[in-house]
Order: sequence, then structure tokens, then C-alpha cells
Amino acid sequence: MGRIIAIANQKGGVGKTTTAINLSACLNQKGQKVLLIDLDPQGNTTSGYGIDKYKAENTAYELILGECSVSECIMKSVFERMDMIPANVNLAAAEIELIGVERKEFILRDELDFVKDKYDYILIDCPPSLSMLTVNAMTAADSVIVPIQCEYYALEGLSQLMHTINLVTERLNPQLEIEGIVFTMYDGRTNLSNQVVENVRKNVGSNVYDSIIPRNIRLAEAPSYGMPIIKYDPKSAGAEAYMRLAQEVINKK
Repeated sequence: MGRIIAIANQKGGVGKTTTAINLSACLNQKGQKVLLIDLDPQGNTTSGYGIDKYKAENTAYELILGECSVSECIMKSVFERMDMIPANVNLAAAEIELIGVERKEFILRDELDFVKDKYDYILIDCPPSLSMLTVNAMTAADSVIVPIQCEYYALEGLSQLMHTINLVTERLNPQLEIEGIVFTMYDGRTNLSNQVVENVRKNVGSNVYDSIIPRNIRLAEAPSYGMPIIKYDPKSAGAEAYMRLAQEVINKK
């Protein structure tokens, strides 16, 4: 049965989409069958794989509104043996259209029940907000990976996210757990990066990945070419870091 992992942080610009794109590709590279779900209306995960998000016929929006089944919106083999459910700006309207819908927090979970046996991992890229879409992802997920940028306010955002995860666990999904925290945009030359890593490790304890994602120009360039880093520059520091992270995720299963 596939392990469902939400990649979430309500702060924008922390490397969440970069992690969704590259962790999914690296898991796939290590022989895992992966379904990647773009649940962010910006659709950056979709375009990060070279998919024209405006031409996609069935997307996460149609799925959430019940206009198509999960099988109908899965794009096959967007990367070797990896499938994707794309997203575009239409998804931003889903929040409003779901007002008054019963059991709206469980829409994604109920749909993924039909396909989760076909994959080793299902990764969900959440929007940078604690919205109904994020709650849907967490209700469907077994666990959450939290990317944290090595910057001053990292811990402040983390405590808000932990509060949301605890609420979802109490009320909607008792099985939900923190898969791990991953540091992104790390610059070993600065004291701040090192202090943030130390601080979070001290406060959070064992749920922190050893793999740290460096600030890396090749990682930043790859999405504009519609490729994960493992394809764009497999020898880069960013590619090696995400391969190590993928191995840690596999070892946890």
C-alpha cells in the first residue's frame, strides 16, 4: 500500500515545491513508483515537470469538485515511471465552491483510496497557506514533510504548522504524524543557517532529516527547463542532497 506524504508549510518561499518536484523524482530514480499531486493553485510543481498547466484537461480542481475521478486526472509517466495530478489557477476557486459541501475535508482521502495500492509513494504539494486544500491533503496523508528555510523566522512558522497538524490529528486523521523536517536553502558559510539548524534540532528532536538541501543555483534553474534536478544536473550538490533525502525517506518506511 502506498505511503501518502503531504509536503506542507504555510510560509511561501521555503522550498516546498522544489522539494515536491525533486524528492518525487529521486524516489522514482531509486525504483519507487510515485504519484505526485499538485495541490497548489500556482501550479509550479506541474510546470516544474514541463507540463503546460493551462492545457491540462482534468486537474486537481476537477477532482476536488467531483467533476472527474482520480483515474481520469492522473497524467501517466510524466517522468519515467512517475505519474502526476496537475494543477492550475482554477484550483484557487475550489475553496469558495466547497462552502457548504458535506465532508469536504475527506474528498482527497476518499479518492486516493482507489489508487493508493498502485504506488509506493504519493506526494502532495500543498499550497503555502493553512487552507481547506492543505487540510484535505493532511486528512488524506499518513505523514507530513515540513521544508524549513534556514532563516530567522523559521521556528515561528513551524509552531503554527504544528498547531494545524495537531488539530487535524485530533479531529480528522488520528494516524497523521510528522514524517520529518528538512532544511532548505542552507548556506554553510553563514552563522544564521547553522544557528537555525541547531535551534530546530534542539526544539524538535528526532524528527529532523540528516540531509540538508543547500542553496544551489542549479536547483533554482531546473524548473525553468521543466526538469527535476536529477535530470537537469545529476552531479550538482542539489541533486546529491535530494538523492540522500530520498534514501532517508525510504529507510523510514
